[in-house]
Amino acid sequence: MAEQPKNFGFGEDEVMLRDSARKFLSDHCSSDTLHRMVASDFNLDRPNDCVWDQGLWQQIVDLGWTAVCVPEGAGGIGMPAVAAIALAEEVGRTAFPSPLIATLSATFVLNACDSAAATAALTEIAGGKATALALTNAEGEWDSAATDVRVNADGRLDGLAAFVQDARKCAQFIVSARSDAGVGLYLVSAAADGLTLTPDSVIDLTRDQARLTFKQVDAIELAAPGTGSAAIDAALPGLLSLVAADMVGAGEWLLQTTVEYAKTRVQFDRPLGFFQAVKHPLVNVMLQIDNAKSLTYHAACAIDHEPAEALRLARMAKSEASDMAVFSSSRAVQFHGGIGFTWECYVHLFFKRQMHNQVLYGDAKYQRALLADLIIGKAA
Repeated sequence: MAEQPKNFGFGEDEVMLRDSARKFLSDHCSSDTLHRMVASDFNLDRPNDCVWDQGLWQQIVDLGWTAVCVPEGAGGIGMPAVAAIALAEEVGRTAFPSPLIATLSATFVLNACDSAAATAALTEIAGGKATALALTNAEGEWDSAATDVRVNADGRLDGLAAFVQDARKCAQFIVSARSDAGVGLYLVSAAADGLTLTPDSVIDLTRDQARLTFKQVDAIELAAPGTGSAAIDAALPGLLSLVAADMVGAGEWLLQTTVEYAKTRVQFDRPLGFFQAVKHPLVNVMLQIDNAKSLTYHAACAIDHEPAEALRLARMAKSEASDMAVFSSSRAVQFHGGIGFTWECYVHLFFKRQMHNQVLYGDAKYQRALLADLIIGKAA
């Protein structure tokens, strides 16, 4: 078994990518800008619109972010998984509304497919074609055997895919579908005849979610029937790590913002941060963020260097990050006092993103239950 490199393989190129992403997003997606973009209307009956800056998306495509983990042979940069995790962390830090996380997730799945069609799809992603995964059934199951979509004898798709992330921002979807030969993976254009997209109403204002209904929809085979489950299983550590990294970034924003507020808000002639009932929980938030971050980069590094351990480490990262997401959000709202729960306070944007992410692909309890199965099974 190959050993992991120092610093999780996070070298000079990855540092440059992270730093440039942080500067770009801080310049173009400040909290003020984000709130004006997605939270200008507080009315509960507001239209279920998909609000995002497509001009900024084109800029990050031009910067090569979608090509980061696409192999060089497919027109990408071919960086390790930790590079995508660094981008996801910076996206979470600004709650940036875009299909980048969805597209990076699709990249992990396509990299696990061994076909010319998958390579062609990776080339399109490197060129900036936003892509989302449609793997989840109506019951919320996303494992390799779960799908409500079926492949007909003519190769067309019928059925339903639910909980598709950032669906209205994407130009194509990777769909898991079942036939008598097993589960396969298929590429479907968002403009395909017979495809109906029904938006969901979700609490997270920085992303959208939808259900896809397929009625005799043309599709391109990415992974043959019977091989799609293996591709999904191989990509799962990357999917879990991306969501965990997003939560780490959002947690860092919540911590930094709350600490700054505790330094400036005065009560009983003292800054709030003077009181142990405030400072000690904030230290605990910092420790949880550090734990989640270390586990997330460990898991991402394992994808390239210890693939046999990647899923176990990714479940650990997702579990810790999910717990941290809940704790960091609750402390931020609590310590902002009377303004913490208001629409005008930016905390709610990150709170809602954390709540969405912590259940995506299973919350902490779910991950720990599967971890117990992995560990006990190995011990037996």
